[in-house]
Amino acid sequence: MKPFTRLRETPSQTAGPYVHIGLIPAQAGLDIFGQSLGDRLAGPEARGERIRIEGRVLDGAGTPCTDVLIELWQANAAGKYDHPADRQERPLDPHLHGWGRTGTDFRTGVWAFETVKPGSVTGRRGRPMAPHVSLYLASRGMNIGLSTRMYFPDEAEANAEDAVLNLVGPLRETLIARQESRDGLPTYVFDIHLQGPQETVFFDI
Repeated sequence: MKPFTRLRETPSQTAGPYVHIGLIPAQAGLDIFGQSLGDRLAGPEARGERIRIEGRVLDGAGTPCTDVLIELWQANAAGKYDHPADRQERPLDPHLHGWGRTGTDFRTGVWAFETVKPGSVTGRRGRPMAPHVSLYLASRGMNIGLSTRMYFPDEAEANAEDAVLNLVGPLRETLIARQESRDGLPTYVFDIHLQGPQETVFFDI
């Protein structure tokens, strides 16, 4: 009988090289999914303030990355997630998906979602969390997907009490978007820096 041989670890695998084809095929010009939630989370009857969230993913040199998958997860305008784990006594909104997926534009590197502004969610120990959206990134060159949050600059009072923003201290500004307008629609611009002096705070979850 041969002695036991310990197998060597196989090389790590990053997302891709077909991120768009496999996960967001419509962006690659392929119509292979019967239904795609895409970058529009809110139907025409969704409750709440309609907004646009957009940004770029920038490398350490400040160059836009043009092959990144972005997923967004959020509560509805009442602060309720469409998930069984959310046991808050708040109404669901059947016209809001609460989850979307898109990719950075091949030419400009811009990503965007159209949705409604989320409400404050009750966190641990009954402490309210400031309105925010959660973002997940995957791309070629990333061994592990990256998770972060985007907060709203016009929620200063709620942001001041948010546990996460207080935990990261001086880095909190990397999690707060800037507010602009696109064709009369409130637009929150959130650039995600992968490295460098403005590196965005990422979460180990």
